Amino acid sequence: MADPSEISFARIFVCSAFAACVAELCTIPLDTAKVRLQLQKRVPLGDSEVAPKYKGLLGTVATIAKEEGLFSLWKGIVPGLHRQCVYGGLRIGLYEPVKTFFVGSNYSGDVPLFSKILAALLTGAIAIAVANPTDLVKVRLQAEGKLPVGAPRRYGGALHAYYAIVSQEGVAALWTGLGPNIARNAIVNAAELASYDHVKETILKIPGFTDNVLTHVLAGLGAGFFAVCIGSPVDVVPFGITSIGHNIMEFHCAFILYCLQFYNSIGIYEVLYVHMSQSSIIASCL
Repeated sequence: MADPSEISFARIFVCSAFAACVAELCTIPLDTAKVRLQLQKRVPLGDSEVAPKYKGLLGTVATIAKEEGLFSLWKGIVPGLHRQCVYGGLRIGLYEPVKTFFVGSNYSGDVPLFSKILAALLTGAIAIAVANPTDLVKVRLQAEGKLPVGAPRRYGGALHAYYAIVSQEGVAALWTGLGPNIARNAIVNAAELASYDHVKETILKIPGFTDNVLTHVLAGLGAGFFAVCIGSPVDVVPFGITSIGHNIMEFHCAFILYCLQFYNSIGIYEVLYVHMSQSSIIASCL
């Protein structure tokens, strides 16, 4: 396969955006279930707690399909594709140029892991700063499904959501939750791209392995695993803030308080399948 450093940014951007959109189409039912699990809270009732409506990733998918219809699992697909075109294209497209900038164009050999992490942190932050409006709309549309049956919906679709948010809350509202979103996506992107790069390099050193689709899929699975283990704890804050629609607390204390109020430590890691699936699909397409 071609050396990424020899491919133009425009070509990498287009290929990355396409791969991310394919992954989004395939995994958004799991992503929708993930959002519902993250937004779900247990309601105290006396000395006991009301049993949560959604239990497990696949159980949540089944519940949503049964109560709201199969196509409701793809709710938010339009802004999701918008997001992947911008965020997916930028975070992957900028990674190689930024990594080369840190080590120098004349550098030879394996790039240090620290430089990979630093490059991925920066590209993840830049990408989500641009794509935050699409992320906001996607999460709000996915979260609307948990409203009671018959309750009025705020948005009639993705384009209406953009219009409604701007007209009712102002243009700046499209960047609601930007701070925690940058923190979350920078961390996840660093965990995913740096680990993908490092795992692939390690695999290629094993006799019999070449730079082919199998190697990319294996590296993608590893990247998804590290992205979930490292990034899932910070995943709760941006989803909570963007779905509610305003900053409910300062980011400095949001993580601790929000986690204690809404989540248990086991439920956070139920998103493993989503990220591993997305990463392996993107790697296969690239």
